[in-house]
Amino acid sequence: MQNRGSINIGLIGLGVIGSGVVKILNEKADRITRQVGTHLVLKSAADLDESRKDTLSDSSVFTTDALSLIENPDIDIVIELIGGETPAKDYIKEAILCGKHVVTANKEVLAKHGPELLAMAGEHRVGLLYEASVGGGIPLIGPLKRNLQINNISAIHTIINGTTNYILTRMEKEGLEFAAALKEAQSLGYAEADPTNDIEGFDAAYKIAILATIAFHTDIRPDDVFHEGISRIASQDFRYAKELGYAIKLLAIAKKENSAVQARVHPVFIPDDILLAKVDGVFNAVQIEGDLSGKVLFYGRGAGAEPTANVIVADAIHLAQNINTGNSEKPELPFDERRIVKPMEDIETRYYIRMTIADQPGVLAQITKVLGEYSISISSAIQKETDRTSQSAEIVIMTHPAKEQAMQQALRQMEGLEVVREISNLIRVEG
Repeated sequence: MQNRGSINIGLIGLGVIGSGVVKILNEKADRITRQVGTHLVLKSAADLDESRKDTLSDSSVFTTDALSLIENPDIDIVIELIGGETPAKDYIKEAILCGKHVVTANKEVLAKHGPELLAMAGEHRVGLLYEASVGGGIPLIGPLKRNLQINNISAIHTIINGTTNYILTRMEKEGLEFAAALKEAQSLGYAEADPTNDIEGFDAAYKIAILATIAFHTDIRPDDVFHEGISRIASQDFRYAKELGYAIKLLAIAKKENSAVQARVHPVFIPDDILLAKVDGVFNAVQIEGDLSGKVLFYGRGAGAEPTANVIVADAIHLAQNINTGNSEKPELPFDERRIVKPMEDIETRYYIRMTIADQPGVLAQITKVLGEYSISISSAIQKETDRTSQSAEIVIMTHPAKEQAMQQALRQMEGLEVVREISNLIRVEG
């Protein structure tokens, strides 16, 4: 049906982002009406916390029953903003089965079940839009699906978690240790009380899985993504990185190699003169490399109520325009099921190793011998600090490119050497 009197939204979740959506729908109502061609109306809003009805200008649209909202025949578009896998996935599926268009910011559901849900949306001729699931307020999904769709994309390098980027920035700029930087991030609201999802790389793994799936037309799930967090990084790692001409960032990386795909999240040394090295604080950046576009960088705040709510409402406007003009959302591109995910042990890169050794002659020769047994050559080895009391020294080793499996085997053997007191850190070197 075209030129309808109104298009109705059902909103599930009235937290920080949901409240931001309500605010935009109220304050930008006239502008939205001009863009859609008809009124976009918040018909119903669901949340288990009844106190959140106070965020609504009309409390009569509030309900605690999300399923009744979804099944309401007057609702055209369902916006899901409760987060987590359950019951969010079930709500999205039910909305699609009921013939509703869906907007979500749920990175976990999209990373784990995106292809299934998108196929279901295609079968039922409804739209499922998820721009806010990656990068918060940074437009990424739309440009990747539309503006860059004819590119042969070879690599994605991203700083996609604002919490970890803030922590690493504070450690680099102020010399804070990890625990102190994390506590500060929590006090400012940048980190959750339980920060595991961020600092161990789970959040970034969800997001790179979504981006890699779109970019490479391959079904990449979070379990396919190697992830390692930032809790082992110490202040001296930043000092040594600076001396060597590098910055330390938590990167989410996806690369295409013939019939295989790399997908990994871990701290990296990156050259301090490239753009990604200069992305600080809670800001995010996504660098996409295509054969036609070259390197394209998307930059902005990766979280926050207004930036994220903005792209959610933009998705809703897009769907409402289609409803009003009688157009349908184009189906997602097909996936290439033949492409495999390359195991982490087969990845080849350079490495930074920081270790504490006995301060005596011949130690480096023993370490070099072990590395040589696994075909790992040393680019440089520098003794940094000596403790005369314990007769130990800290050394930093930079290697030439080597396979991950060989490096992990060499580390286990070096840990067994009597002259090696501790292998304090291993950080991969990218680009």
